[in-house]
Amino acid sequence: MHESRLALPANTVARGLPEAPRFAVLAAGQATAVAHVAAHDLGAAAYAIRAAGAAAPLADAPRAREAERSWQRERLPEEVRELVLDDQRRRSAICWHVFDDRAADQ
Repeated sequence: MHESRLALPANTVARGLPEAPRFAVLAAGQATAVAHVAAHDLGAAAYAIRAAGAAAPLADAPRAREAERSWQRERLPEEVRELVLDDQRRRSAICWHVFDDRAADQ
């Protein structure tokens, strides 16, 4: 629980930053919040996908988001893989649709 309070300073630091570093900072802050609120479990991954897209040239952003999403999914432990993928499908809408298969085209 103590570490979860680190999300608040991360949110403050992120204000005013350009998109790529802002999303990266928010991903780190969100990752600290996962321990005490299960609903935050996708936030860090979603922000990391957004950061990858924002860091790429505009024409390459869809590929960068897809590459980050694939990289994350390749590293899911087999024991939780289907649970996480199902959670991504169900809650992608609240995570800017970054987990949708069609997200690479946006």
